[in-house]
Amino acid sequence: MPFASQKIRVSLALLLACCVPGMADAEVIARKSVSYFDIKGKSADELDAALNERGPLAMGSSSHHPGATRIRFGGSATYSETNGRCYISGVKVTVDTEIILPRWRDRRRASKQLSMIWDTLQADIRRHEDRHVEIAREHARQMERAILSLPSAGSCDALQEKANEVTSRETDRHDADQARFDRIEAINFQNRIQRLLYYRGRQSGQ
Repeated sequence: MPFASQKIRVSLALLLACCVPGMADAEVIARKSVSYFDIKGKSADELDAALNERGPLAMGSSSHHPGATRIRFGGSATYSETNGRCYISGVKVTVDTEIILPRWRDRRRASKQLSMIWDTLQADIRRHEDRHVEIAREHARQMERAILSLPSAGSCDALQEKANEVTSRETDRHDADQARFDRIEAINFQNRIQRLLYYRGRQSGQ
């Protein structure tokens, strides 16, 4: 049952900066939502075709996928000046994630075997997309720490530029980690699903 590998959509809002005196502070705000797209089918081939036809599009691709995670980074940095030096006085990084999952509408009219296959696949899709969310949150925390640890600069404009460089660099690392995760998952997909189906089959006596 050759389902396409899951992909991720990532967009970035660069950190905005303003010169405001204040105490050093840091915060990561993570928000997650889940949305669904409906599919129908009474056989494995029909489900496969429905996912390929109705699944979300990966950014920059015309291919549909069984699930996706949209990720958006944002936030702000604040600065203070003391004795002619500019310091980072606060950082807030936000990461908004939306998981997009399939919802099967024909379960009641399907066989127990197909239902087991679907439950196995759906659980794997959800696990995969949840891991994308975890990776994004990990990088949001890394971004916050990296900006907060920046040394002082001779001007706040110069320090803002360094903060933007950190943001760009950490975003590139995030994208690379997400792509690496997808590659590994795609390589292991068939073996993983077959193993999961075997265990589910044993548990249900099928």
